[in-house]
Amino acid sequence: MPNKLEYYYYEAKDNKWYHYFAIFCRLALAVAWVISGYVKISGERFAAGLSHNHPLGQYFDALLNTGYYYTFIGIGQVLVAILLLIPRTALIGAISSFPIILNICVLTYSVRFEGTRAATFMLLANLFLLCWDYDRLKSILPFSANLAKEKPLTSKFPFLFFGGVVATLAAVIVLNNVMYDIRPGNAPEECWNGCPGNNDPKACEEFCDCIHNKGKPLGNCLEAYEKAVEKHKKDS
Repeated sequence: MPNKLEYYYYEAKDNKWYHYFAIFCRLALAVAWVISGYVKISGERFAAGLSHNHPLGQYFDALLNTGYYYTFIGIGQVLVAILLLIPRTALIGAISSFPIILNICVLTYSVRFEGTRAATFMLLANLFLLCWDYDRLKSILPFSANLAKEKPLTSKFPFLFFGGVVATLAAVIVLNNVMYDIRPGNAPEECWNGCPGNNDPKACEEFCDCIHNKGKPLGNCLEAYEKAVEKHKKDS
């Protein structure tokens, strides 16, 4: 199996389209980190339009109040972006970027943030970059690997790979739309606007009130929502 995977890996390394995709992933991640880092360095609250009573809004408010630690995070993100932009340091940038985006991705899913899709896309791009530099990473991996001689790049377009990329992105979008029966929304109106289409609009409105008006923790509001749904089912 390792030899077969290596065959596909080195076949991809010999194709210019994979090289272009790696460059695209590096640029996309770098732009995202520059934007995120600049907001923090300038002392502004990240996701300024996010409700202050939203679970993630409370987190960003608390993070903003940490002072120079908040600035330190921003500087770190900009440095990661610079490393990604320079070909010789791109691998260091990808390695440094991975724990940051993994943490962000888990955070966004845990609070049902609307930005989970973007965070997931960034995580997948970062994973691709780490896999792309497997030939430089394999010396520290717990299995042996064969070296391959460099060959001229081919121009054959990898339809299967890019079809898989499109399918993966579509799957992330679809799964994010169906994996939660209720979300707090980024703003109060987003939460309330979703209630008419909810299975229990009244319980949904109580959930939105719990989050955005009362500012209670997400776990408590979800527990109250589930109890309200069960109660309404019994009453009906």
